[in-house]
Amino acid sequence: MADEITTESSTQAGSMHVMIDERELKTHYSNAYRIHATADEVIIDLGFNMPDPNPRSGAQAAQPGGLLLKITDRVILNYINAKRLSLSLGQLIKRYEQQFGELPVGNRTPVR
Repeated sequence: MADEITTESSTQAGSMHVMIDERELKTHYSNAYRIHATADEVIIDLGFNMPDPNPRSGAQAAQPGGLLLKITDRVILNYINAKRLSLSLGQLIKRYEQQFGELPVGNRTPVR
């Protein structure tokens, strides 16, 4: 069933009713991303980063501790929506850090 939410609009018309249809919503876990850009679009690939399940031996061997990035989803945004997403995520992270403390971004713990 579609959910209805009401948001306040800054226009003279008053409020705007937005219908959200989540009937075909799919949820995917992502712990890694890759970003590409063109002059018109930002392309974000989302995926799952894990230890290589099939390490090769010999001349074709990957470096020890090799990882496999399995790309599962791609989001293509124009630059205006990419900026809106960036601002929204920034506000979300700021609120989280105010409540729970600063999140580290460097020197991640290796995947085991």
